[in-house]
Amino acid sequence: MERTTCLVVGGGPAGMVLGLLLARGGVEVTVLEKHGDFLRDFRGDTVHASTLTLLDELGLGPAFEQVPHQDVDRMEALLDGGAKATIADLSRLPGPNKRIAMVPQWDFLDLLADAGRLEPTFTLRMNTEVTAITKSGNKVTGVQYRDRVDGHEGEYAADLVVAADGRSSILRAAVELPVYSFGAPMDVWWFRLPRNESDAIKGGAGRFSAGSALVLIPRGEYFQCAFLIRKGTDQTLRAEGVEKFRERVVTLVPWLADRVNHITDLDEVKLLDVKLDRLRQWHVDGLLCIGDAAHAMSPVGGVGINLAVQDAVAAATLLAKPLREGRVTSATLAKVRGRRLFPTAVLQTLQRVIHRLFLGRKLNSTATVSRTGVPLPLKIVQKLPFLQVVPAYVVAIGPRPEHAPDFARRDPQTIVRS
Repeated sequence: MERTTCLVVGGGPAGMVLGLLLARGGVEVTVLEKHGDFLRDFRGDTVHASTLTLLDELGLGPAFEQVPHQDVDRMEALLDGGAKATIADLSRLPGPNKRIAMVPQWDFLDLLADAGRLEPTFTLRMNTEVTAITKSGNKVTGVQYRDRVDGHEGEYAADLVVAADGRSSILRAAVELPVYSFGAPMDVWWFRLPRNESDAIKGGAGRFSAGSALVLIPRGEYFQCAFLIRKGTDQTLRAEGVEKFRERVVTLVPWLADRVNHITDLDEVKLLDVKLDRLRQWHVDGLLCIGDAAHAMSPVGGVGINLAVQDAVAAATLLAKPLREGRVTSATLAKVRGRRLFPTAVLQTLQRVIHRLFLGRKLNSTATVSRTGVPLPLKIVQKLPFLQVVPAYVVAIGPRPEHAPDFARRDPQTIVRS
């Protein structure tokens, strides 16, 4: 049986940030990732302003700037006739980072992994799939795993197991933690279309119309596109075929007509089954859930990664010393939820309001969003542009942003990419 002090299951943003910070705090930490690399399409690729500030505090800001990325400093709504309305202006944000960086998640995770390898107490195990938990009485003591390359099976024991394995967490299911499920009116189709330098969209933009909506995120030579459909209609819409899909896209955004044929098969369009839920309790003795394993977020605002990273920072801040001293208790673990519940509940409440009062109605209506038919809040922020900092702050920084603990801060570092 192998052993570590803290075992983090899941090599996503929450798991990698937690592993790096705990290692910098002198904790022996092992991160288990079931895949052989981080290369996955259509994962969240937004690194928000508060996460950029965290990277600066960790000394990773200069290294991040070397990773190919695109900066987004505003979010807009596309109206009838090609008109645009600014929803959020990130250039008005406080602090040095007045942007959201769009970066492939695998590059972001590789950067964190390379930084972690500089720490003597950090271990990253790829191709290691957790299959079950191990317990002594009511206390979680570790996990069982299978190596996905050679099929070897083994056990890892740990003082603390952290579930950072996403909204379909096997660990969360194994301990049967109760959950609040809020539902969602939509699912999302993800796909890519070519982007031209002459395109008027420089930031993120959304087009909302009768029965559907399309969000365009500029990513260098292409747009990452999120096509919103009514919940549960994926199979019905796919049965209509690729031509009907192209027609729907062009109806929403006519100037995409010259490139929509790049989608040749609906297999290129990936479904995100949207969930919005939150655990009532984030821990049991010996196990803590963070990120999507603790609270699945809607894609509205793209806040999921930012929230997960802040969970990891809070957990590292609260748990590093108790882990070093071997005195992590259920009361200690409960402090993580106590610290992160407020921002999580605020953002989920805002997402639920947007689901109910705007997206749900729009996806079930026959009316487009025209120049005159825009929602009242959007009209107000057009008349009073200084208010555009409010949605910008909520999305890019969020309620109760977390900062790197002193033990994890470093001067700017040179990171050799593996």
